[in-house]
Amino acid sequence: MNPIFRNVWRFLLLLLLQVLVFKQLNIAGGALNYVQVLIYPLFILLLPLDLGKSWLLLLGFLLGIAVDMFYDSPGVHASASVLTAFIRPYVLHILEPRGGYKVNAYPTSAEFGTGWFVRYASLLMIVHLLTYFIAEAFQWSQILMIILKTIVSFLSSMIVISLYMVIFNPKE
Repeated sequence: MNPIFRNVWRFLLLLLLQVLVFKQLNIAGGALNYVQVLIYPLFILLLPLDLGKSWLLLLGFLLGIAVDMFYDSPGVHASASVLTAFIRPYVLHILEPRGGYKVNAYPTSAEFGTGWFVRYASLLMIVHLLTYFIAEAFQWSQILMIILKTIVSFLSSMIVISLYMVIFNPKE
């Protein structure tokens, strides 16, 4: 399958899952809105390793602004997505295997192992969620609520991301 077509399909699938399924999910029953499952950052995580930084930032912005349109949140998801796309190369550098990355490789568990992928996804998801909740609250007096939401949403998002990786088993 053409890599561009595959990534367009993944973009649309994750966007639709986010806005049609996970936006409607109300785990806490309405009283406590701590849990938000965010699966759409997986699109940024699974982009090819050799993709340029400009493309990463542009795709991160497009993804975030698309989610913002459905969530009616002006720029909150876009800012978190752009930051996630920005730090992705640095996280990849930190987690780089001894022999380096292969040319045209994709950051998947099939390529680098489950342990590597969990560390990679965890680092980026923590940054994404923390940025998202800080931008959403936009006041430091809510720091305990931000941290609580980040932790609970991180756990639920990572469970769903793990299920996605098992079900769809992306090799690229």
